[in-house]
Order: sequence, then C-alpha cells, then structure tokens
Amino acid sequence: MSLQFIGIDPQTGDDESPTVWVDRDAQELVLQGWKPSAELEAECAATEVPGHGKGIPDGEAVIRIPARMVDMIREACDAFERPDVR
Repeated sequence: MSLQFIGIDPQTGDDESPTVWVDRDAQELVLQGWKPSAELEAECAATEVPGHGKGIPDGEAVIRIPARMVDMIREACDAFERPDVR
C-alpha cells in the first residue's frame, strides 16, 4: 500500500490527529477520525438507507471528521481526478 499524505486537522493536539490520505493502489481515500459516541454510532446503525439494511457491517466503522477538514478531503478527491495535484 502506498499512502499519499494529504493533510492533518490544523487544530490537532498532541492526543488527536484526524488525517486524510490517498491510497492510489487501492483507489481509496483513507480517513482517520474520532470514534463516535455510543449514541451517535447507535443512531447511524439504526438509520435505514434505501437499498441497504440497518446496522454497521463488520469491517466498517463510523468515524467523525471535523468540518474544517473539508478542503483536505476535496484535495484528496482531486488527487485521484488530477494526478498533477500534490
């Protein structure tokens, strides 16, 4: 796996580090974020989305990313669409 670092939460402290990477080999965005509260995770699991059942499948996780990182996520998307970015 070859991760391309895109950015880290600019307000990160020593104990937190929400981060965005691109994995070009797998063609995936890799996001590190905060674990949700039990209440939020339960709410996500209970929400039924058309075409999908309720619950969070094994191998998947709910994470939280601060809104201030939207530009980094856009940059990661651009990295796939325009290889000259970063």
